[in-house]
Amino acid sequence: MLTENVLRNRVAEISAAERGLLEGAISHVQAYAAGSVVVRQGVPVDISTLLVEGFMTRHVDAPDGRRHPVALHVPGDFVDLHAYALKELDHDVAALTDITVAVFRHAALEEIQASQPGLARRLWFLTLLDAAMHRQWIYRLSSLNALQRVSHFLCETHARLLAIGASDGHTFSLPMTQADIGEVCSLTNVHVNRVLRELREARLCNVRGASVQILDLKGLVERARFDPHYLYLNQHTAAGAVARTGSSP
Repeated sequence: MLTENVLRNRVAEISAAERGLLEGAISHVQAYAAGSVVVRQGVPVDISTLLVEGFMTRHVDAPDGRRHPVALHVPGDFVDLHAYALKELDHDVAALTDITVAVFRHAALEEIQASQPGLARRLWFLTLLDAAMHRQWIYRLSSLNALQRVSHFLCETHARLLAIGASDGHTFSLPMTQADIGEVCSLTNVHVNRVLRELREARLCNVRGASVQILDLKGLVERARFDPHYLYLNQHTAAGAVARTGSSP
């Protein structure tokens, strides 16, 4: 199912019937190559996209040409659902890797809003979840040091991938270069290299290429000051995200 990862393992999980309704509202499925801009800032749109495979980013381009990422998206994310209300975005949405997206026309979302208020509330939850993650993004860059920023980003990504079954609790794929991580954490490539070496030498985490191996999740969580509450995961998944035991599914 194209929508199987939407709100999977979240507090407000979408039911099988609601997933069926979402599947029926898909206009078409489209693939984009890594680096493609899927939605451009300021261009009117009448569609929203659900990420099915791959990783996407939202970013703002500064006048000096530098790219400033403001979000990373994983499969199951309704990447630009807020475009349904705004009709144009104040940032670009791009493919970090080769991706597949499911496309929803706003007319179909309008019909869901009118006839399926329960599902509409769950879709609204997705935009609120987006906002919660963005607040943590600001917190990470404004209040944490370099080591904490990278650790927090890795903990958050692990938790989000754990929720969709893309992490086994110890290892996950993160197809980002050190330069990409630097952009996300507002650090230089050299600084990221130093931080990753420190995490490896502390036996907390090992990042090699596109693979992340968590060696000591509890220690990494403590180093990052990471609390997954803002991700609104269910009890079982939240416990796994911080190596906490004793919580039932």
